[in-house]
Amino acid sequence: MPRIITTTKVDAPIEIAFNLSRSIEFRAYTQAHRNEVAIEGKTSGLINLAEIVTWRAKHFGISQKLSVEIKKFNRPYTFRDTMIKGAFKRFDHDHIFEQHNGLVKITDIFDYESPFSFFGKIFDFIILKRYMTNFSTQRNEAIKRAIESDKWIDFLN
Repeated sequence: MPRIITTTKVDAPIEIAFNLSRSIEFRAYTQAHRNEVAIEGKTSGLINLAEIVTWRAKHFGISQKLSVEIKKFNRPYTFRDTMIKGAFKRFDHDHIFEQHNGLVKITDIFDYESPFSFFGKIFDFIILKRYMTNFSTQRNEAIKRAIESDKWIDFLN
């Protein structure tokens, strides 16, 4: 079962980083190249505890749907989205925020299991782990750019 941990440091108040990470519109904006859009459940605003969103996006050239529910929520320090329907056998994504000396350390922990047992493990090793690591890193770099350039205002006002 792969576990991916990525970290990014952002010069911002913790509340802004936390809220931008929960913004449905910001996620769609950062994933426009994958045609990602919220299609069911919470489809706009900031997602909160016990809310569900279904995303449709294109990954590996295939249109896919992923439904997640916010299972843990401790504002502004952490939240977890857990897959309730999608391509993975199991998927948890923890978002952790820590404020130190004016900087926010954003840590993402992806803990997942691919379907198809043996073949899923091969796919993880060859392709998926790197893909998910890049996905997380690129998303957090987009959060960093948006916050440090004041683009975040477009999504949180």
